[in-house]
Amino acid sequence: MRLNFVIPLLIVVLLGLMGSVYVVREGQVGMVLNLGRVARTDIGPGLHFKVPLIESARIFDRRFNASAFSPERSLTSERKDVSVDFVAIVAISDVAAFYRATSGNESDANLRLEPIIKNSLRNEINASTLTELVSGNRAEFVERQLPGINEAAKSLGMRIIDIRLKQIDLPTDSQVIQQVYNRMRAERQEVATRLRAEGEERARAIRGQADREQVVILAEAERDAQTLRGEGDAEAARIYGEAANRDPAFYAFQRSLEAYRAAFDKGDSVIVLERNDPFLQYMRSDR
Repeated sequence: MRLNFVIPLLIVVLLGLMGSVYVVREGQVGMVLNLGRVARTDIGPGLHFKVPLIESARIFDRRFNASAFSPERSLTSERKDVSVDFVAIVAISDVAAFYRATSGNESDANLRLEPIIKNSLRNEINASTLTELVSGNRAEFVERQLPGINEAAKSLGMRIIDIRLKQIDLPTDSQVIQQVYNRMRAERQEVATRLRAEGEERARAIRGQADREQVVILAEAERDAQTLRGEGDAEAARIYGEAANRDPAFYAFQRSLEAYRAAFDKGDSVIVLERNDPFLQYMRSDR
């Protein structure tokens, strides 16, 4: 009879001990509710106790968490429509405020955090041009907005560590894409025209330089040729003079043969001369 009484008592005690113990792991934070009201917060890692049936423990992840949001469409300072896709790195900063604002539901927290971030980013996008958004320093872009975002997120017990802009797109249903393509096409055409003009200018300079060098080379060659011809003619005249002085009769005969060869070279030449013309003196027979 006594044993039947002890066993249920032990079971009740064991269940009571199990209901009064909870564990907070590394990277987590605990909070104890007393009949639904916050009793203790910011409970660190370890083994902890609570009053069974009266108190309940809630455990939250305090590590950084990447929260993805739907792309946000905004207008730039040039009134161009853009779609910004981003991810926010968030963490719980105040467990009590987080619980009061969201009842500990992370989905509800993201829904309430989303308009805060989007409104802040929209203001920054509205003050920037499309070029600044695409090619500017995105870290500076985010840093300018983080203080205001975190100030608004305090009521949710959350802190925004960073916002990463994944991509900035031009919506396909707007005219911005065609405008950007037209501008890019015009810029490329301008670059091509400039390069073509520079190439043509360079080609004209090269051709002009080549023409000048050609004129100089031809002039120098003609000068050298005339000099050589003059020297050759002078040398020939000297040789002919020496030959004439040594044997005038042979020299006269040689010159006549050369004249005959030049006159009858083609074989069909006709020359009409008087019978006693000196040109024919070596063609007469003395017999």
